[in-house]
Amino acid sequence: MSSAVTVRVSHRYCAPAEKVFDAWLTPAQASRFLFRTRTGNVMQCQIQPSVGGGFTVTDRRPAADGDESVFDVVHLGKFVAIERPHRLMFDLSVLNMGADESTRVTVEVKPLNAATCEVTISQELGAGRDAHFHQEPSRKGWTSMLQTIERELFPRRVGVQL
Repeated sequence: MSSAVTVRVSHRYCAPAEKVFDAWLTPAQASRFLFRTRTGNVMQCQIQPSVGGGFTVTDRRPAADGDESVFDVVHLGKFVAIERPHRLMFDLSVLNMGADESTRVTVEVKPLNAATCEVTISQELGAGRDAHFHQEPSRKGWTSMLQTIERELFPRRVGVQL
């Protein structure tokens, strides 16, 4: 029996914790980073920011074979906890990517001072073979997403060292 796999990534921002936290729950901002890929386009971003509520983010991506076709990847989330400005927890399902089960994702926003914060994302992938298979792609996806937040929401602050 293999052990449970948890992916954990962090990033620091020169922005108040409240501003970063609120971006996760504001569709106009979230659509600029939430599950967005370099080659895809977010076609839908709906968020109901309440415990028991959830989100739907659809990213339209080009097919891997290089032709003109595209496919939609639908990310569905159900909020388990919303503790502004420190913690979001949701169950995540990704349709059209071969994963049948949801995984638990926790987004922790830790204020470092009034103008900076650190975001840590943890995703519990489970203990099966699929969990190990998805570990590195998930780590890369969350890392890219955290970098995209910096680039999309705070463009003048990119490159600032903390």
